[in-house]
Amino acid sequence: MENNSLENKNTFTVINDEGREILCNVLFTFDSDETKKSYIVYTDNTKDNEGNIKVYASIYDPKSMDNMELLPIETEKEWKVIETILESIQEEIRNQTSGNN
Repeated sequence: MENNSLENKNTFTVINDEGREILCNVLFTFDSDETKKSYIVYTDNTKDNEGNIKVYASIYDPKSMDNMELLPIETEKEWKVIETILESIQEEIRNQTSGNN
């Protein structure tokens, strides 16, 4: 994916390999003290074979939001940081929904 533009704080478009624009929703962003990088976690609202919404993560520069470029996450260490955050958010959501029954 390349040449991304942020339309507002919650959505942005990416151009896929076939040249199509795809609207994505930002789930959350965070900075890692450990890696000294900023990350964006987002979805294009498509589902995998099991019916789960696909979630993506990339490195980005929050200072260049007008012409935002998403960079691939290349290390296992970075993926572990993101997976830990996703797991903690999922657990929090499960706790909130189970507490409302």
